[in-house]
Amino acid sequence: MNVRFASGGDEIAGALQAPDRGLPRPGVVIIHDVWGLYEPYHAAAERLARAGFVALALDLYARGEKPGSPADMPGVMKFLHRLPDRRVLADIQAAIDFLAARPEVAGRKVGITGFCMGGKYAFLAASRCRGLSAAVPWYGMLHAASLDDANPEHALDAIRDLSCPLLAFFGAEDALIPLRDVEELRARAKAAGLPLESVIYTGAGHAFANESRPEAYRAEAAEDAWRRALAFLSRELEG
Repeated sequence: MNVRFASGGDEIAGALQAPDRGLPRPGVVIIHDVWGLYEPYHAAAERLARAGFVALALDLYARGEKPGSPADMPGVMKFLHRLPDRRVLADIQAAIDFLAARPEVAGRKVGITGFCMGGKYAFLAASRCRGLSAAVPWYGMLHAASLDDANPEHALDAIRDLSCPLLAFFGAEDALIPLRDVEELRARAKAAGLPLESVIYTGAGHAFANESRPEAYRAEAAEDAWRRALAFLSRELEG
């Protein structure tokens, strides 16, 4: 079901999937990658609904943004850097509040998951948004290319304010996220006693769970990560 709701002075959109029975149930907000709300994230919402969650796949480009073409990756990266984090987090907060108030959820716990760009925002939301009880970032970028008004902090720095348990997935061969960043994430979390767990998959790179990208998809890693993610969300949102 397509839904629309307010974020600040704008109307934004998403796709809602709910279980067939047993409502109300906990909710999960899904944040897409840089290419927008397309098939993999509708499929993620369906998977979460089958597992007993009410899933809202948020469309961060409902205002008409266009990330560009895969043939122009420098342009895509510039687009990604210009996307204003504060506005994105405001949209995510609006999605959390909208989902929690839906009759299918009725005030039960809400979590968040995100992929690639959405993984970065899942990290930031777990530290900057209200009303989250769990977060599952998939290959979320931990360092912004540079800091400015659009990107005021690195996700790696924001986690000092982590407000909910978090389970993160990374590929050992990810060209966009150096393993040293993941190791730093682990070290900071351990030093601060944060409720953060991370899993690194050998033989997997960026977007290893994206079935629409056969060159990147790694079925064994993706299925193991989904098994872990669903168990984690069940524990944190249904407990």
